[in-house]
Amino acid sequence: MKNLSLLFLALISMAPSCNNKPKVEYPENNNGGNLELVEAYPNLRFTRPVDFQSPNDGTDRVFVAEQEGKISFFENDETVSETTEFLDISSKVDDNHNEEGLLGLAFHPNFRENGYFYVNYTASSSETLISRFTISSSDPNKADPGSELVLLRFDQPYGNHNGGQVAFGPDGYLYISTGDGGSGGDPKGNGQNLNTLLGAILRIDVDQTSGSKNYGIPADNPFVNRSMAQPEIYAYGLRNPWRISFDKESGRLWAADVGQNAYEEVDIIEVGKNYGWNDMEGLHTYQSGENSSEYTAPVLEISQDTGDKSITGGYVYRGTAAPSLTGQYIFADYVSGRIYALSENSDGTFSNQTLMDTRLNIASFGLDQQNELYICAFDGKIYKLKE
Repeated sequence: MKNLSLLFLALISMAPSCNNKPKVEYPENNNGGNLELVEAYPNLRFTRPVDFQSPNDGTDRVFVAEQEGKISFFENDETVSETTEFLDISSKVDDNHNEEGLLGLAFHPNFRENGYFYVNYTASSSETLISRFTISSSDPNKADPGSELVLLRFDQPYGNHNGGQVAFGPDGYLYISTGDGGSGGDPKGNGQNLNTLLGAILRIDVDQTSGSKNYGIPADNPFVNRSMAQPEIYAYGLRNPWRISFDKESGRLWAADVGQNAYEEVDIIEVGKNYGWNDMEGLHTYQSGENSSEYTAPVLEISQDTGDKSITGGYVYRGTAAPSLTGQYIFADYVSGRIYALSENSDGTFSNQTLMDTRLNIASFGLDQQNELYICAFDGKIYKLKE
C-alpha cells in the first residue's frame, strides 16, 4: 500500500459502488478471452476486506477480515446470504490511517484441534501487534475476545508501511511481513538495519517459548547468532511487503513489495537474503543508493509509468476452476486494477502476462479449502476467476 494517504482516499472515493459491475477488458494475451472475473458471493458485502482465509478444518467455511477490526465467516457457497461474526476487536484496532487496522489473519495448522488463530493489527499505541486468539469454550463458532495472547509487539514510527500478512509455512512456523515503518524513502534506514523488526520477513515458532517471549526462535533462522541483529528476521531489505504467500506445491515464499515512486516488484523470499531497499527500488538504485552483489534482485519489476502504483500480492494458482493459470503467480495492482499472471520459463527467467484490466481497488487475495483463488476488493465484494 502506498504512503500517500490523500491519494489513497481519492482512489477509494472513485471505486465503483456496490451496485455497479466492474469494467473488465480482456487483452489479446489473456488465454483467448476464456477467463472470467465473477462475484463469488453475490449476496454478501464487506467493508474494506483485507484478508480471506480458510481454516482448513474440513468445514469448508471461509473467513474474511475487515480493516476496522472485524472477522466474519460463512459457508463457501455462492448462494450464501448471511455471515456470522467471529471476532470483533475494533475497540483495540487503530485504523485512523489508511494503511493501519486489522491487516492479517492466519489459522494454526492444527486449528481443528487447538482452536488457535493469529492476527496482525495496529494499535493506538503506534505499535503492530501479532496476537493469538482462541475459540470460545462455549461456542465453537465464536472466538473468545478475552483470550488474546500478544506474541510480538513493535513500534511503528509512522502511520503507513505496516506490512500486515501472517502466514504459516510448510515448516509449521509463522511468517510475518513488516514494512519499513513508513513516511517516504525509509528516512530511518530500517530496510537495511538488522537490529529492527521493520522492513523484513519474520519467522517464529508459535508452538514453543523462549525466555520471556511467548514464542520460540527457530534454530535455523539466519541471524540467530549475529550480534546487533534481531533473531526473528528471516529476510530483509523490503519496503512494504503488504501480501506474502506460500506456493502449496513448491513451498516457495512469494512477496509483492510496494514501490516508492518508480517501480513495483515481486520477490521470491529466501532465507537470509537482502532485497535491497532503500538502496534499491526494484532493479534500480534509489536516490543515492548503490547496487551490491549482496542484494537479491526481484523476479519481476513493473514501472509505475504503466499506471501500476501499489502492488497487491496473490498466490500461485493450484485450483481447478481456471486450469490455464495452474502454476502461475496471480497478483494485481491496487491503483490500476490490473490482474496479472507471472510464470517461470524453462531457463529460470519469468514472464508476466496481463490477464485483465478492471476498475477495482484490489486489496488482497485468498484461498479456500480447495485452493481456489479469491480476490478482495474495496467495493465490498469478493471475486473469483474461472474459465
